[in-house]
Amino acid sequence: MPDPTPSSAPLLGDAQRQTFRELAATTPGIDVEVYARFGRDPLEPIVAHGDPHAALGFFGRDPGRDEVQHLEPFIGAGGQLVRRALYEHRHGAPLPDFEASRTIGRDYFWANTVPYKPLGNKAWSTRVKKRFQPLMAEVLVDIWRGDDLIVLGREAFFWFALNRDKALTAALEAFWAREDRYEQSYAVAVRSASGREREIRLHPLPHPSPLNATWYRRFPALLRARLAALDRGAR
Repeated sequence: MPDPTPSSAPLLGDAQRQTFRELAATTPGIDVEVYARFGRDPLEPIVAHGDPHAALGFFGRDPGRDEVQHLEPFIGAGGQLVRRALYEHRHGAPLPDFEASRTIGRDYFWANTVPYKPLGNKAWSTRVKKRFQPLMAEVLVDIWRGDDLIVLGREAFFWFALNRDKALTAALEAFWAREDRYEQSYAVAVRSASGREREIRLHPLPHPSPLNATWYRRFPALLRARLAALDRGAR
């Protein structure tokens, strides 16, 4: 019998978790059939997984089928690309198996724009992302303690402009238009619903989906370069 409680749940306070559940209950488009297939609760958020004190975090679009099955973000095909690179970066050897990918993930922080699987694996609408944005900002500001966030794909990068002024949107658009956007970084102030604010350094990369034909094969090298640069910056 699968465990009905996501492994990320302890990182959320009871009030936060309940707020996610209440918001999800009035959000159309959650892929309830996939949740039912794996005996999962479609109101439980798959969010705030890993080490809240990790210096480095990962921020992506939304969970897929494998994430629902295992109740972990970034555990499917695209996430395995990320975890494989992390393992090789740390251990200098190929990732041996799936369980090793789960273990290496515990040393980093993981979150998504919306912590629920959408129908058809299509990106959530801007309206839905805006609904969840205050809660996700609270996760990044109040739960995670790190400063460096590898942001996977355009949808995740422009999440940081949601519910903010047009000047920030324009600045992010100008950054995204740069040819070297996958090598440079952008510092942004993130504000939680309670009014707390802190700066997070965004390190964008392409979305690692196998469907992203333009960047899928190049993604591992881009991530390795990011990890090496962050190591140099930490010295």
